[in-house]
Amino acid sequence: MTQLMKAAKSGTKDGLEKTKIAVMRTFLHKKDIPGDSEEEDLGFLEVPVSEAKQLPELGPMPEGLNSQQVIRRHILGSIVQSERSYVDSLRRILQDYRNPLMEMEPKVLSARKCQVVFFRVKEILQCHSMFQIALSSRVVEWDSMEKIGDLFVASFSKSMVLDVYSEYVNNFTSAMSLIKKACLTKPAFLEFLKKKQMASLDRVTLYGLMVKPIQRFPQFILLLQDMLKNTPKGHADRLSLQLALTELETLAEKLNEQKRLADQVAEIQQLTKSVSDRSHLHKLLNSGQRHLLFCETLTETVYGDRGQLIKSKERKVFLLNDVLVCANINFKPVNTGGQLEISSLVPLGPKYIVKWNAALPQVQVLEVGQESSAKEKDGIAIPNVGSKKPAPSNQSGHSKDHFSPFPMVQNGQLRRWGGGRAVENR
Repeated sequence: MTQLMKAAKSGTKDGLEKTKIAVMRTFLHKKDIPGDSEEEDLGFLEVPVSEAKQLPELGPMPEGLNSQQVIRRHILGSIVQSERSYVDSLRRILQDYRNPLMEMEPKVLSARKCQVVFFRVKEILQCHSMFQIALSSRVVEWDSMEKIGDLFVASFSKSMVLDVYSEYVNNFTSAMSLIKKACLTKPAFLEFLKKKQMASLDRVTLYGLMVKPIQRFPQFILLLQDMLKNTPKGHADRLSLQLALTELETLAEKLNEQKRLADQVAEIQQLTKSVSDRSHLHKLLNSGQRHLLFCETLTETVYGDRGQLIKSKERKVFLLNDVLVCANINFKPVNTGGQLEISSLVPLGPKYIVKWNAALPQVQVLEVGQESSAKEKDGIAIPNVGSKKPAPSNQSGHSKDHFSPFPMVQNGQLRRWGGGRAVENR
């Protein structure tokens, strides 16, 4: 309760009063759920799903509203509709998937794995159930108050909101990997997911439901940006909307950065799977000392000794802290072990085939115009991305018995020159 009051005080005085009223109208209790002892208690106040109120609809539009008031009213309706849909999706994750899997006998997914897959979904639902309660009072009083910004500040400036969303985002890749593995190894689990999807009216998969928390704050930001555009200067809601947008944009940036880091870890893991266990590169990637600095899909063009184009193909380039890796990409799932079927339920992600790699001490970073001099040296040259593409060189390279690749990252292309013939460096 103390945390909730502190959060409300970070908004306006009116926001505090509304939050107090919302608390008085509901029966809130500390979370005490058997079997969840392994999950850390972040101090959330739980609103049971069965007791949570549905958001009311806006009443009939009053007469005499100006154009901006009409637009603001429509935007509020969009906020209510999207929040109703979002909370319904969170409830479906728990009611249609988590709870049946926890209760199922024999188990197709252990309790520990269920905790990993559905980590922090319940706490996110609690956050938005509380937000719904306060939002309901704003909907009822909209035509007399026309204020919404302070409610967003009070609800989403709390550190616990960042914590629970951060933990969800950080765990998302692990959760999806566990689901993919279970689909491949447990036919009963795959059948369970298929039946649940087909039983739903919208045919949304479990993945489609679980990705929604990652998309939620960008959606909020777009709605509040529209609301601010249609809120005149001097309006009681304008300053609160500006504060709310600042809070949400900061929160979204932090979550995006954490998602980016989690994705980088997943990319390295996926890359490691594509490398032979006995290779030197596999040992490097598994050492725990490699950090992904940059990965991008580029077009690799290979030129001959006279500058003629030999071949061009899309590649994935990984720049780690001490090695550069170039890999072939295979997005198309092979219908082996039901992978084609599984890919319709959860993204399997690309598979990589490493084509070549080079230690960073062998990599030469060049300014534009230094390409020809670079070709006289052994190693890899990477000029600044976005530079003007140079004309093909007519200078002969190495002999046919010796080949050193010279990739050039430029305008979304990875360019290489070789003497006499193009040879993949493996």
